[in-house]
Amino acid sequence: MHNGTLLAAVDLGSNSFRLEIGRFDQGHIQRTEYLKETVRLGGGLDEDHQLSLEAMQRGWACLARFAERLGSFPPAQVRAVATQTLREARNRDEFLRRGSEILGHTIDLVSGPEEARLIYQGVARLLPQSDERRLVVDIGGRSTELILGQQFEARAVASYRVGSVAWSGQHFPDGRFSAKAFASAEVAALAVLEDATAVFAPGAWDVAYGSSGTVGAVADILGHAGFEQGRIERAGLSWLKGQLLRAQSADRVRLEGLKDDRRPVIGGGISVLCAVFDLLGIDSMQVAQGALRQGALYDLLQREHPETDLRGLAVQTLMQRFAVDPAQAARVAGTAAALHAQLTGQAGAPGARELVWAAQLHEIGCLVSHIDAHRHGAYILDNTDAAGFARAELATLGTLVLGQRGKLRKMDVDMSDSTVALQLLCLRLATALCHARRDPAVQGLRLARAGQVFTLAAPTGWAARFPQSAHLLREEAAAWQKTPWELQVALP
Repeated sequence: MHNGTLLAAVDLGSNSFRLEIGRFDQGHIQRTEYLKETVRLGGGLDEDHQLSLEAMQRGWACLARFAERLGSFPPAQVRAVATQTLREARNRDEFLRRGSEILGHTIDLVSGPEEARLIYQGVARLLPQSDERRLVVDIGGRSTELILGQQFEARAVASYRVGSVAWSGQHFPDGRFSAKAFASAEVAALAVLEDATAVFAPGAWDVAYGSSGTVGAVADILGHAGFEQGRIERAGLSWLKGQLLRAQSADRVRLEGLKDDRRPVIGGGISVLCAVFDLLGIDSMQVAQGALRQGALYDLLQREHPETDLRGLAVQTLMQRFAVDPAQAARVAGTAAALHAQLTGQAGAPGARELVWAAQLHEIGCLVSHIDAHRHGAYILDNTDAAGFARAELATLGTLVLGQRGKLRKMDVDMSDSTVALQLLCLRLATALCHARRDPAVQGLRLARAGQVFTLAAPTGWAARFPQSAHLLREEAAAWQKTPWELQVALP
């Protein structure tokens, strides 16, 4: 990454969408622009977890405005992430597909733990370096993230389905405040957050930080009221709740520092914050400047190089968890990468890194059962959390693992996509060549592509020396029939 490069992050939150643009300079990212729009996407989620068309249109309109600013940004310099509302929405694919088209960049749906990890990265990068053990709390519109970390490492992450938008709608209908409603909201929040005490108890951290949304809004109000700037304490929270109870409804609250976009959800946010303070024994919380969007920006830097890409470490963790044979994984990954480089003419071409990860994980389902292990592996990847990965990225790995063998024409994948076709071909050939679980005899094998036709040629006598491998390769050629591609094998 060159000094002066502009990077952008888009945070599709449940209440607001945010665009952060920063300039890279000597390992740091300095903000150059920040845009925020109140979209209230979470408010459009009904009891059946369907997003209303009106809410989706508000989101798409905001993304269109962001797209105008991002028109000159290449894909590698933009990270757009969607969070809890879209994790819950059953029609999220419709929103994400259209939203990505409008924005001009892929929107990644991230899991709750991955959202928490990115939040911590954003917070840690904007704090002074310290060995203090940190508790970071981020109360969003429909989820609350808790993180324990030290320096730049998030050591424990959790995400809970409780937030300012959801709790305001459930416990403060029409913005009405009462002591009974606050008590009910706090008890309900405590019930959701209860198991957090096992990990995030007071002895596990030294300093509590609050990030973004509710914490920032509460701190602004308290600062204007004469409380210490940039800090929330129990006395301030109690005073603020008292002000809401005296006002009796959100539209009657008159507090300096309370912004109009925060007014409809302030009751729910405060009730969740009070529950977090009580449950985790917090007496004082500092307001952090960093948040999810800054974490997404720094994540772009880590993804730039394989040696700093956190996803590679996550793959190794999954291999260990599911007892993958590391020697066989390395054989298949190395063979697949070499074949891919032959086809594309370069090492590290688009899709190569994902191909290697899929090859390393191709036997992940064997711990469940060797029968249909490729199907078990795809299921695991579709339903796991892995640090650094968006949901769609894990789904892509799952598709490759599923497609390592079997009938291609039955796969639910766009085979006209050349990147996917090349990945599948190289992984399938690699697993066939490595079938004996020893280093394959690939010297002299040549894989090439001309249009929609792949050709695999072996030196004279190769098939006679390796008859089982030759048989598997011929079967592979047959498997590509009735797809948009053809594989021809020449095995003299």
